[in-house]
Amino acid sequence: MKFFLDTADLGEIEKAASWGVLAGVTTNPTLYARTGGKLADFHNHIKRICEIVDGPVSAESVAMTRDEIVRDARELAALAPNVVVKIPTMIEGLAATRTLAKEGIPVNMTLCFTVPQAIMAARAGARYISPFVGRFDDISEDGLEQLSQVVAAINNYNFSENTVRGEQVEIIAASVRSAHHVTQAALMGADIATVPFGTLKKCVQHPLTDRGLDAFMKDWEKVQNA
Repeated sequence: MKFFLDTADLGEIEKAASWGVLAGVTTNPTLYARTGGKLADFHNHIKRICEIVDGPVSAESVAMTRDEIVRDARELAALAPNVVVKIPTMIEGLAATRTLAKEGIPVNMTLCFTVPQAIMAARAGARYISPFVGRFDDISEDGLEQLSQVVAAINNYNFSENTVRGEQVEIIAASVRSAHHVTQAALMGADIATVPFGTLKKCVQHPLTDRGLDAFMKDWEKVQNA
């Protein structure tokens, strides 16, 4: 499974990239707003992320009609070769995705919650599909079970004829809020987990690792002082 960072914070992206585990970045309007970003700076901000990260960088369209989404997507795709256009799972989004796939512009279809939505996104030509986990938990439903169903359903079929360059659609476990979510997503075969920076740090931390390191350093200190 690959790790994407779910953020628009340049500092977080630079730190995660330095660890050698970062395969891509996903952003959205909320994440960009948290950085204090302005509309006039948005395109330059996406360009900067694309300079830091070699892999896919999802930048979201905020348009609501197919023609406006397509226009947004073309502008975003022109910013850098690794831009992926993020489009909500809705009727106008599906129509726009089909047009963009034919033009060779990769799409990450977001706000996906059900198997039928995921299959329709794949048929429309989405390169990535982002089922949400944590938002199901918010309404006391099992987000991991929903993700598992989407992974199983998509893996039943070959959608490569629908996507840009004939690549198989990949499932991004999104709205991931814990290392447990990451573990379960990996076990069920999700291709990617996109996680906040804090969650990515937790994935490498464990109290037994900390305890072992502390013991090693104390024992080494004894050797040095012997």
